This record gives sequence, structure tokens and C-alpha cells, in this order.
Amino acid sequence: MNPMTPKSGLFLACSCITAIAAVGSIFEITSGQPDLGVQNTAIILGLSIPLSAVFFLAAVRDTKANMK
Repeated sequence: MNPMTPKSGLFLACSCITAIAAVGSIFEITSGQPDLGVQNTAIILGLSIPLSAVFFLAAVRDTKANMK
């Protein structure tokens, strides 16, 4: 039986997308001239790091809940 549900898959996908946004924001900021500006890129970075963790934990919790 596969405990992973479409909901946990969606959470994992969102976690991956926000992690990619965080890494991209770091590269943009360190390049010197971010395409969206330093402030907007810093906001994206500041939001994407905690969201990655939140989505990942939600996926783990959903999977664990469906293992029973």
C-alpha cells in the first residue's frame, strides 16, 4: 500500500518550487544586480525558505497520517 496521497505529492511539489526559488534568489542577490531588484528578491528569499520547510513538513505529516 502506498501511503503517499495526491495531497502529499502537491505539498512536496510546492516544497521543491519554493526551494528552487530560494536558491535562485540567493544567486540573483549575489550576482550584484537582481532582475527584480534587491528588495523584491530579498522578499522572495525571505518567504521561500520558511515555506519550503512548512510544505515539506506538511507532506511528511500527511504521509504519516495515511500509513495507518
